[in-house]
Amino acid sequence: MDLHELTAGYALDALDPDERERYEAHLAGCDACREELQGFWRATGGLALAAGGPAPSPALRERILEQARSERPNVVPLRPRTLLHARALSSVAAVAAVAAIGLGLWASSLAQELDDLRGRTAEDNRAVAVLSDPQARTIPLSGANGRLVVSRTGSAALVLSGLDAAPEGKVYEIWVIEAGTPKPAGLFTGADTRTVLPLTRPVPENAVVAVTLEPAGGVEQPTGTPLFTAESA
Repeated sequence: MDLHELTAGYALDALDPDERERYEAHLAGCDACREELQGFWRATGGLALAAGGPAPSPALRERILEQARSERPNVVPLRPRTLLHARALSSVAAVAAVAAIGLGLWASSLAQELDDLRGRTAEDNRAVAVLSDPQARTIPLSGANGRLVVSRTGSAALVLSGLDAAPEGKVYEIWVIEAGTPKPAGLFTGADTRTVLPLTRPVPENAVVAVTLEPAGGVEQPTGTPLFTAESA
């Protein structure tokens, strides 16, 4: 099979070990495949954003209504013959206020999602740089299906598949442990068919990379035992 045709299978972790090894060796010298692989990962991020649909969540709707209820009415006394007209204007103003609040909250949420997508694109670029390094070392994980890839500069990426989603209120946290001292190196939630995670710090020789389950937002020091590890020896 033409190695250029393996990009989609690689992105979905659907290659057998021999095909994966040949494709990664090919990736080091093929700009077209690197760009195509980045495109697959960007598309995955875009689909994740689109899946939510344009309708605001119940929590957002409730925030809008609460904000509308908290607004003090600005009523000017009028003669009885204009009371009906005033009530109509008041209703229109209330609807406009709710719409403005809703648009503001929705725009803020959308901006955050776009920032998240830009961040994922940068992570994709870093991951491809690690995977396409012809001198990168590949280390199997102990305790999970996947591997740690460490480039010649120490930049590293975890490649995982089949990992369950982190429980509600929890997150997976990556650690680089050197001389017995763990340092945070990234957060992720799991549940994807295939997850490629560039680490936020380099992995030196003889360090251990470990993943623990931590409270949402991450912690500065691990609170639980590692779920899986890889030793950069």
